[in-house]
Amino acid sequence: MPGRSIATELAQLTQRFEAAGIESARVDAELLIAHVLKISRGAVQAQALVGTSLGDSQAEALDALAARRAAREPLQHLTGIAHFRQLELAVGRGVFVPRPETESLAQLAIDALLGAETERPIGIDLGTGSGAIALSMAVEVPEAQIYAVEKSTEAFPFTRKNFERYEHTGAELRLGDLRDEFADLDGLVDVVASNPPYIPLAAVPRDPEVRDFDPALALYGGADGMSVIHLVSATAHRLLKPGGYLVIEHADQQGEQVRGLLLADGWREVCQHQDLTGRDRSVSAIK
Repeated sequence: MPGRSIATELAQLTQRFEAAGIESARVDAELLIAHVLKISRGAVQAQALVGTSLGDSQAEALDALAARRAAREPLQHLTGIAHFRQLELAVGRGVFVPRPETESLAQLAIDALLGAETERPIGIDLGTGSGAIALSMAVEVPEAQIYAVEKSTEAFPFTRKNFERYEHTGAELRLGDLRDEFADLDGLVDVVASNPPYIPLAAVPRDPEVRDFDPALALYGGADGMSVIHLVSATAHRLLKPGGYLVIEHADQQGEQVRGLLLADGWREVCQHQDLTGRDRSVSAIK
């Protein structure tokens, strides 16, 4: 009995995922097959063209994963990996899956570190989650000393694993509340970056991948979505040296709120920035 061809599997999975409301249906189908076969997505595309078939155990593994993806479990939970800039990060239930939109915030932080007037600039990521922002700074600005803090005990095992993978950077991870950490660095830091929880409590996300799988601690920022952003502003003001740089991610409709908050807190040169889709996504400021 002939095996199930990769080309047929791709077509059927794409159709199934589209019916489930998944916008990236074809890409997800290719990546799931790549995960099962332990090859690249490009190799899956090539194997489909030459008529390669799946083995029985591979087909069985793919069926199980496809059912979970069709139920809208995040692809990254199924593969255990999220890609972010130059990083490959371990993720799963309990830790926020980093989004491509946040790559632009990481770029702003990296540029600020590169422009710092010191040989070994210090950068801090407040509420690091998977470690995406902190480790991007550490990998892309190797002369910098990077610190990060995460309070979630559910997320922390993933965070620690990612910091261990990139331990050659010397980035330091701490478990704790962002308000209480880094007193030893008060007034010494060049760059503070944060992607805090900023969704208002009543604004439940529509996407099942977010609503049902991302941890609430990483999503919701109080009644107006601004409670943690207030804490980030206060903590960053304590940590940064004069002229230090802060950048905070926010929802695309919160730009004016965040700008107003930072101006009220005494920040200078408060600027709005867009993400890769052209939406307002972050605000930067100078101490």
